[in-house]
Amino acid sequence: MAQTRPEPLQSSVSEAPADTLDSLFSQLKRTRDARQAKRISERIWTRWRDSGSATTNLLLQWADKAISDQKNGLALDLLDQVIVLKPDFAEGWNRRATLHYMMGNHSKSMTDINRVLALEPRHFGAIAGLAAILSDSGNDELELRAWEQMLEIYPANHQAQEKVADLTDKLTGSKI
Repeated sequence: MAQTRPEPLQSSVSEAPADTLDSLFSQLKRTRDARQAKRISERIWTRWRDSGSATTNLLLQWADKAISDQKNGLALDLLDQVIVLKPDFAEGWNRRATLHYMMGNHSKSMTDINRVLALEPRHFGAIAGLAAILSDSGNDELELRAWEQMLEIYPANHQAQEKVADLTDKLTGSKI
């Protein structure tokens, strides 16, 4: 925990004391400026990535390194340990969901995404992962609903805006 403190402490000087996840999500929902929304989303990700445990944060770093080194089995073992240590840490489940997706294990990824969303229903990263799985399976209607759900949380997200427009056109047959 001490190793990740300098940057958050430094950034919290410029942030309002009430800069909680709820206030960040409120700001994210209100802003239509893509750059400002991106900065807010990065602050949300910063909070999501901090488990509150130095051990868990270190395991996440090791898992990230294992993934970058294409040692997926090791990364999966490390993420399993994160989940055992911190079962209510949504980002641990999200990282494992992402790894399962990368490994082609869509059903396992979907199970982990469901857990992420049970812990943090506003987790737009998990919602994007859900949309990717639905896209891969060819379920356009459910994929559209996932992207629409993401826009409820993060209206300025260009990827979600484009996907909603494309899928709406495709489903209504109005593509020119």
